[in-house]
Amino acid sequence: QLQASGGGSVQTGGSLRLACAASGGSLSGYTKGWFRQAPGKEREFVAAMSPNGGSSSYANAVKGRFTISRDIAKNTVYLQMNSLRPEDTAVYQCAAGTAILSTRSTPRAYAYWGQGTLVTVSS
Repeated sequence: QLQASGGGSVQTGGSLRLACAASGGSLSGYTKGWFRQAPGKEREFVAAMSPNGGSSSYANAVKGRFTISRDIAKNTVYLQMNSLRPEDTAVYQCAAGTAILSTRSTPRAYAYWGQGTLVTVSS
């Protein structure tokens, strides 16, 4: 089970850190991903990390501003979001699965999903 937290309301340029805690199993063997869905839009890929943490991928829209990381001891994956923009407003979800490099951005490659956490960025 994945439990996401850390969403909230910030102004443009602000920062938030989302957390996704896993229970009932280890995240270590899975690709970890973050996706988001804005009102009226389809779910889109944000970031992903390989099972061993050795590589990460980012959507172009967040590259250089967002960072995905993990804490093995806490069985938690994080999404640090800096320089937030109004267009980052969305419900953010964490996911875990057996996605490989070529499928990391594909929601269907993830079997486990957390509930969403809302991020609102005001101008």
